[in-house]
Amino acid sequence: MQLSDRLQAVASMVTENSRLADVGTDHGYIPIYLCEMGKIPSAIAMDVKKGPLLRAKMNIERYHMQEKIRTRLSDGVLKLNPDEADSVVIAGMGGTLVMKILEEGKKVLVDVKELVLQPQSDIDKVRKYLYENDYVITAEKMVCEEEKYYPMMHVQHGHMEELADIEWKYGAFLLKEKNPVLGSFLKKEETTLNGVLQNLRQQPKERVKERILEIEALLALNRKAQKWMKTEEECEKA
Repeated sequence: MQLSDRLQAVASMVTENSRLADVGTDHGYIPIYLCEMGKIPSAIAMDVKKGPLLRAKMNIERYHMQEKIRTRLSDGVLKLNPDEADSVVIAGMGGTLVMKILEEGKKVLVDVKELVLQPQSDIDKVRKYLYENDYVITAEKMVCEEEKYYPMMHVQHGHMEELADIEWKYGAFLLKEKNPVLGSFLKKEETTLNGVLQNLRQQPKERVKERILEIEALLALNRKAQKWMKTEEECEKA
């Protein structure tokens, strides 16, 4: 099984020997890959729709993983039983849906040792949700695939210190580790925000005043993040 860069990065955050529940499994690639590599003993491939689950089942049979991987129709983790999984992957969906799944699945997730989350949007809101609901982010990764950027995180139960605005938005670990993919994203985001700001300033000021202030605030946060990402040597040259 060959995974895309995004799915490879997500799979790499799953702890070895964990019983996995892959929520929104789609084609079932992550559990198939992890079982094939011998990293995990078993998995449940879960999806809310019958079509993706059928595709996953076909792939599971294709790779002869029927004894290790079960499929299950489930809205989020609602059909996951207590103490049935050590690790839960929720990847490839919007941040609002990720938070909904976590909220609705609180009773079963209390027994899960780790979450691997890869929200496609609203990642700052996801980080704040985790902080407010007794989760702690223990690691973060970010990959770029086909010119799209995908941040992801490893999460466990515990207390997380409140983060600064810049860390909610871009990730404390990614900033601290000066993640090169984040650095690339920040430059692209700055260019995009500058373009939006230039267009706004060509419109009647009163109509777009609040939007201009919003974009200026985002630009300030972006530039602060880029400054954090610079090495001491780069700062001295600047």
